[in-house]
Amino acid sequence: MKRTSLKYDIIVVGGGHAGVEAAYAASKAGLSIGLITMDTNALARMSCNPAIGGSAKGQIEREIDALGGLMGETTDRCRVQYKLLNKSKGEAVWSPRAQVDKRKYESYISAKIRNVDSVDLIRDEVVGVDVVGNRVDSCLLRSGNTIYSQSIIITSGTFMDGLIHIGDRKIPAGRMGESGSVGLTSSLVSLGIQTGRLKTGTPPRLKKNSVNWSNTDIVFGDESPTPFSFSTKEFAPQNIPCHTIRTTDDAHAIIKKNINHSPLFSGDIGGVGPRYCPSIEDKINRFSHHSSHLLFLEPEWSGSDQIYLNGFSTSLPESVQIESLRAIPGLESVAFYRPGYAIEYDYFPPSQLTSTLESKIVSGLFFAGQINGTSGYEEAAAQGLIAGINASCCVKNIEQLTLGREESYIGVLIDDLITKDTLEPYRMFTSRAEYRLSLRYSNADQRLFPYAEKFGLSNLARSSKHNKKAQALKSVFELLSKPVSPGLINNKVKEPTSGAQLIKRPEISLESFQSNYFDVIKTPFLEPWERSELLHEAFVSIKYEGYIKRQNASIQKNKKLNLVKLPLFLDYLSMVGLSREASEKLSSIKPETLGQASRISGVSPSDISVLTVYLKNK
Repeated sequence: MKRTSLKYDIIVVGGGHAGVEAAYAASKAGLSIGLITMDTNALARMSCNPAIGGSAKGQIEREIDALGGLMGETTDRCRVQYKLLNKSKGEAVWSPRAQVDKRKYESYISAKIRNVDSVDLIRDEVVGVDVVGNRVDSCLLRSGNTIYSQSIIITSGTFMDGLIHIGDRKIPAGRMGESGSVGLTSSLVSLGIQTGRLKTGTPPRLKKNSVNWSNTDIVFGDESPTPFSFSTKEFAPQNIPCHTIRTTDDAHAIIKKNINHSPLFSGDIGGVGPRYCPSIEDKINRFSHHSSHLLFLEPEWSGSDQIYLNGFSTSLPESVQIESLRAIPGLESVAFYRPGYAIEYDYFPPSQLTSTLESKIVSGLFFAGQINGTSGYEEAAAQGLIAGINASCCVKNIEQLTLGREESYIGVLIDDLITKDTLEPYRMFTSRAEYRLSLRYSNADQRLFPYAEKFGLSNLARSSKHNKKAQALKSVFELLSKPVSPGLINNKVKEPTSGAQLIKRPEISLESFQSNYFDVIKTPFLEPWERSELLHEAFVSIKYEGYIKRQNASIQKNKKLNLVKLPLFLDYLSMVGLSREASEKLSSIKPETLGQASRISGVSPSDISVLTVYLKNK
């Protein structure tokens, strides 16, 4: 801690992935930031799996990097192995994923934040928020101090009234070994903010020397991977293997026999868990037709003696966890560093927020991360970044940033949160993005870097790099418009044909295209992976040109609806012509635009017509 003031431009509550991105983004606006956390040595701690990215999440991480966030560069510095997922499917759903060294990740983030002069780390707990009128004024700390601020960002993760479950054991905590936060929820509720309860979980950590590795299958990453950060140079990652095993009928039988000892099934857990990342007991109950489930044994850091058992999240009693795992080949003598557990925590339904993640009830109050009902490091970091940008804009009284669904996965994430009822932890998937063909991981910088420049999130080096890369991409398209010699791609080409025409042929693959064009592109200032990515972008843009044009037409149509603003406090219940369901949903969510209203479940096209007529007659 460099100093502690009694007043900051912005206060960030919580030092997880959302909190550090919020503080880092806000600091670039030249404002003073107080980052308040219960443990200043646990910044961006990876509470669950030792991995970043994955399906759709990899796109989000690339977008965070394009907007000047920390997650991409940190991942590249702390990598263990990389893998590009969904390669057997279309390029629209290709998603990078990386195993990382948890300890290095936490250390790197901590150093970055501590080196920002305008950010003060404050070890304390926020127990209340005070307002003047309808705007935030200050927060009260457990120590008894009051800190004043023009804007507050709440990013408390699973810590607010957190309760760990292991069988019938209940441990008040934010995560294992760390105290939860008590008091802040009731303070926010007193301001008129609604709350609810959600649940998530984590698997046991295994002792490495207790695993019979000869009974596992080895899994390496890609040999020539692509990094996450567009600024990464001389990329030469490690390729430390993971291993896989499968559950057995005997293991399932043990879990079924003891399933009533799981608080998820006994009724002890009231919070709703993630449907798309179920516990092992939930998997066996819901998917009883499966004789086995795939498990991953992932090292938590380089040289780690602690193994993360991905796929075996559970709240069963520790004795049952051990007994069931010892029925699996490879884990016959397994021992734990710690058992798996479930955790319940308070969250705040995000329909109470605007598209900037600001509260509709209290001005200057922002919410980001798991408390908005999401799961995953990437979803949290993205929200923190946007909240940090917009909190600084709020303080400066300038236009805030709203990302559209057509622009980014981050835009899809936020729009889904504020528009749809979050009844379970939200996880991003490529299927949630209707414009995913245009939202590729490889073009995130093209889509979002202009915002980084507009909001002061970039630097001269990144701007120069981006401009050079954009010019190189333009040169690639110019080259592809020219005829190429017959046989350059394959022996089926008999007459001179442009590269663009060749790409549109169904028999032309990305691999054959890249292998023949790679050396033609003269870009000495680019890294080899960047040159490969340029060709990939050109190939996809041309290959799917027709689909992209139709998609863009749909985007333009929807943009018109998104430009029509709706007053925040319209009396929908008394509006003639709306269905009862629509009027209730519109009253609850209070959409900002006609486009957002059209995406609310239960609001029909005829309801949108009623709203359109109403607005015209106003």
